[in-house]
Amino acid sequence: METHTSGRTLEGFVQKYATPLSIIGAGIIVAISLSGQPREISQNQNSLQESVLPSAGVTLPILWGDIGAKLVEAGVIDPAKIEAIYTDRGGFPPDFRKMLEKNANEKIVITSSNAGYLLNLLWALGLANKNSILEDTSEMMNPAYGGAGNFASTGGWTLAKGSAMDHYNMHQLITLTDAQQALVNRVSRNIYRPCCGNSTHFPDCNHGMAMLGLLELMASQGVGEQEMYKTALAVNSYWFPDTYLTIATYMQQKSIAWKNVSPQEVLEADYSSASGYRGISSKVINPQQGQGGGCST
Repeated sequence: METHTSGRTLEGFVQKYATPLSIIGAGIIVAISLSGQPREISQNQNSLQESVLPSAGVTLPILWGDIGAKLVEAGVIDPAKIEAIYTDRGGFPPDFRKMLEKNANEKIVITSSNAGYLLNLLWALGLANKNSILEDTSEMMNPAYGGAGNFASTGGWTLAKGSAMDHYNMHQLITLTDAQQALVNRVSRNIYRPCCGNSTHFPDCNHGMAMLGLLELMASQGVGEQEMYKTALAVNSYWFPDTYLTIATYMQQKSIAWKNVSPQEVLEADYSSASGYRGISSKVINPQQGQGGGCST
């Protein structure tokens, strides 16, 4: 519920306090209050946004290496197609092109400006990398859904050579040990996204498939479980900025700073699923509007 101090409120003061001195005094008090309030709110919002979405970005604990080159070589990514979709988005930056070539060994820093591009690269990785999660007959391969090709995460991938299903679960891009696979299985079941009600273990949209690719990459490079949750929350926040700014506001109302939240808790269904987020949003004064990126390239 929004709280307003309007001209009508001032008229109430005028009607109630008849002496000019009282009117002036009340006006000064209200003016001081109003002049300070926007600055306080603005400073608070700016501070909160910087906590959730650092302007300098967040460094991911992975090396990209030649993953992009392998995706291009396998035909999962057609460079001409991916460059074409950025023609109307300010062009295809050289740093992004480098990630489709060999030896992209710099640490990846996700920012508000490159979050969408990284979403597409990780989507391609999650879609194409051979992993038992994509073979799970209770979820992606459940016959009740008419096959894995009917989801947004598969049918929506239009940047490959051939169809998306030509590459679904087909390429050994990342090899995991049994322990690493068990880690991905466990963590993926606890990470939700606010565009739907499914966990990453059921990656039926682009955000879920991209997060799966990121988890596989982190596990293969020895990233621990808690660091995986921390990274996943940072990435989800850039993909769904309004959602996580609202959740951060809710936490702030409970006197919990964003730096002190439990990433695993915030990523679970009670907060990060579509229904969970709606419940949180209903408890927040002035929630952020929108949820961030949609399920498309």
